Amino acid sequence: MESELFGYKKGAFTNAMKDKPGQFALADGGIIFLDEIGDTSPAFQVSLLRVLQEHEFTPLGALAQEKTNIRIIAATNKELSDLVSQNRFRQDLYYRINVIRLSLPPLRHRMEDIPLLVDRFIQKMNIRQGKFIQGIDKKVLQAFMSHEFPGNIRELENIIEHAFVLCSEGYIKLHHLPGFLSLPSNINEEIDSDPVKSAQTKVITDALARNNYNRSAAAKDLGIHKSTLFRRIKKLGMTL
Repeated sequence: MESELFGYKKGAFTNAMKDKPGQFALADGGIIFLDEIGDTSPAFQVSLLRVLQEHEFTPLGALAQEKTNIRIIAATNKELSDLVSQNRFRQDLYYRINVIRLSLPPLRHRMEDIPLLVDRFIQKMNIRQGKFIQGIDKKVLQAFMSHEFPGNIRELENIIEHAFVLCSEGYIKLHHLPGFLSLPSNINEEIDSDPVKSAQTKVITDALARNNYNRSAAAKDLGIHKSTLFRRIKKLGMTL
C-alpha cells in the first residue's frame, strides 16, 4: 500500500531497480480517491494522517520527505464512527477526513434510481460488448423493484452483466436473470400499475411502519430530509 501511494527509491527492497513515484507524487495538484478507507491498517492510517496534516510523505528507502498538494476523497461502506469507538479506526484521522460528508442511502431506499441505473449500465455494456440491447422487460423491472439489493449498485450492475451474457438482442427478460434473484409472487400477473411508483410507495410505507409512523424518524431512516419525504408522499398520492 505504502509503496504504491508513496513510491520508493532504487534499492529500497529486492528488485527495486529504479526510483518509482507513488500516487501522491503523480496526483500533486489534484485529487486522490481512496475507496474502502475503513478497511485500512492502523499503520497506514498513521502514514495517511501525516500526509493530510503536514502535506508531505517519505517514499520507501528515501532519506528526505517530499511535499504534496492534494485533496483526498475517501469512501467506505462502514460507519467510521463505530470503528472509532471500537478502536479500529484512528479518531484523529476520522476528524481529519470528515470535513464534508456525503451519506448515500442504500439502493433499497431509493428504488426510483433503478430505471436510471439500468439504462446507464445497458448503455455501457452495449458499447463494451458490441450489442444493441434496447432495455428491460416490464416484468424484469417489477422483479428489480421487489428485490432488496443487499449488494447495492454493484449487485444491480452484476445482474445486468449476467443478463447480457444470455441476451443477444431486444429486451432483457426474466429468463435472462440469475437464479438467486428473488421474484415477487405476482410476477406473472398483468402489470397495470407503475412499478417505480409502487416501489417508492412500499419503501416509504415500510420506513413509516419501522418508525411507528413518525415522519421525521422515517425520513432519517431513509437518509433524506423531512421536507423531501413530505414531497414524495404528496407526489405519490399516499394517504397516511
